[in-house]
Amino acid sequence: MPAPAVPPPTVRLLGEPWGDTSRRGRSYAKDPSVVRFGGRYLLYCSLPSASDDEPQGWSVGVAESDDLVSWRTVAVLPSFGEYDRSGAAAPGAVVIDGRVHLFFQTYGRGREDSICHAVSDDGLTFTPNPENPVFRPTGEWTCGRAIDADVVVAGDWLLLGWVTRDPTMTTQLLGTARAPLGSAYGRADWEQLSVDGPALAPELPWEEECIEAPALRWDGETFTVFYAGAYNNRPQQIGWATSPDGRRWTRGSDQPLVPAGPEGTWNRSESGHPGYFRDDDGREYLFFQGNPDDGHTWRIGATELTFVDGVPRVRLEPRD
Repeated sequence: MPAPAVPPPTVRLLGEPWGDTSRRGRSYAKDPSVVRFGGRYLLYCSLPSASDDEPQGWSVGVAESDDLVSWRTVAVLPSFGEYDRSGAAAPGAVVIDGRVHLFFQTYGRGREDSICHAVSDDGLTFTPNPENPVFRPTGEWTCGRAIDADVVVAGDWLLLGWVTRDPTMTTQLLGTARAPLGSAYGRADWEQLSVDGPALAPELPWEEECIEAPALRWDGETFTVFYAGAYNNRPQQIGWATSPDGRRWTRGSDQPLVPAGPEGTWNRSESGHPGYFRDDDGREYLFFQGNPDDGHTWRIGATELTFVDGVPRVRLEPRD
């Protein structure tokens, strides 16, 4: 008889996963990005439209915590202009010179979705960049769309990870760009690094037709990106890759770092859209979204990361 299938490992979380309930009356929050600012932790995330029947109306929400475990929603960003009137989502936040810089995508515009930028002195109220949208990719390999922004400071540069699709709008692809640190992060400031093709394209069986949601880390020598493979609930799972320069990327493994959970767990349907966070004490965490019901609900969980010889490890629950 063949050996029974071994269930995927269960990732040990910091605490119970969290979801906002204000929009649809059930836990629903996606696309985490966390910073420490003003003596507390701020989690920027995507909050859905008010109804399952309304595809437009997504917003960037802000939740607050003292311990990275217990969260409460404290703000929802308004629409800044015609460009994000149909919705905004997938924020990527970074603290630079005592201000929170937020990069986010427009939502619901198809090929026209683009990356926007806003800045805040308190982490809750933001002033939009007057040049919004500030980034869309060019090249024959891309449809011109840009979503799923994430950023990391690396020396004199701010590296931007973004996601697009091929010209047929079928395959989700990851790209990078950079802007001088301290610039206005306007349209002319960005240098597209993925010029002749994507930084990463789906190749492995579990990635199917999608690589998205970059979460960037820089250790002074090497970039690491955590990414989501496969579209939502296929299941989506989390992999990783490294780069010496933000242009050329190499996968760290052909298996997911954070797989979807086994039957009966909160993330049975997926472990998706990662967000990387390094705390002031040097400890590192990976936030990610999950659900057990094919997307009826969405919650955000976090696990602690360690690196051994440049290889990331997540904490796992012991098997019975």
